[in-house]
Amino acid sequence: MSTLKNKVQLIGNVGQEPTITTLESGKKVVRLSLVTNENYKNSKGEKQTDTNWHTVIAWGKTADIIEKYVSKGKEIAVEGKLSSRSYEDKEGVKRYVTEVVVSEVLLLGSNN
Repeated sequence: MSTLKNKVQLIGNVGQEPTITTLESGKKVVRLSLVTNENYKNSKGEKQTDTNWHTVIAWGKTADIIEKYVSKGKEIAVEGKLSSRSYEDKEGVKRYVTEVVVSEVLLLGSNN
């Protein structure tokens, strides 16, 4: 059970084209948004959809795979961990961010 302490698995669609950045060290990082939908019925029996947007980060070889094969609209599965951080924006306001740092990606659905 110790491996389940910080583990996230999501299946969803890529909301926008992935952003690829190559750092000075030569290491590559990809950032993308992943949308997940959960369908349920409310107390009146009406179908409802709960939509959530997730910020996803991938490094190294995983970033290479995403850069090569993933585009807006593509259905993917990701596994990774949650990572929270803070930073100061241009106005000096402290902002907090929670991201999914991907360790594995699985390409699903048809090829676009």
